Amino acid sequence: MTVPTLYEWIGGFDALLRLTTEFYRRVPADDLLGPVFAGMDRNHPEHVAMFIAEVIGGPKLYSEQRGGHPAMVRHHLERHLTEPMRRRWINILLDTYTDLELPADPEFTSALVGYLEWGTRLAVVNSQPGAKVYEHAPMPTWGWGETGGPYIPKKPKSPAA
Repeated sequence: MTVPTLYEWIGGFDALLRLTTEFYRRVPADDLLGPVFAGMDRNHPEHVAMFIAEVIGGPKLYSEQRGGHPAMVRHHLERHLTEPMRRRWINILLDTYTDLELPADPEFTSALVGYLEWGTRLAVVNSQPGAKVYEHAPMPTWGWGETGGPYIPKKPKSPAA
């Protein structure tokens, strides 16, 4: 069996766009995150879906159309994001993920949450005064990590004769 990418496992771009669209529909009502995204471009959910898709093994649309990782970093400069904002972002996104009934197996979910934890912590760092954009920074890539990919039951050993 060929191990699918995280992008394939979640259901491709359509699943990610459903996730980001619903997530950003919920954000304005949040007292902590609403102000952060008050001036959000109407295409923001699609752009975030493109970014996550590329990171988890999908097409390189964000790099080709939006400028890759340096462009994403530029979007966070001087935003002064805080740990409470980061955690709220994660919580709302994971609640949205659960509500949409996207893959709930522990292997995939741990890989996705691992990326979200890493990526949101990086966003906070890049939002602080003095953060710099490294113009040639590669796009992050994320895979199954320590979980070893999707769970495949092991065949029981046959008893000794």
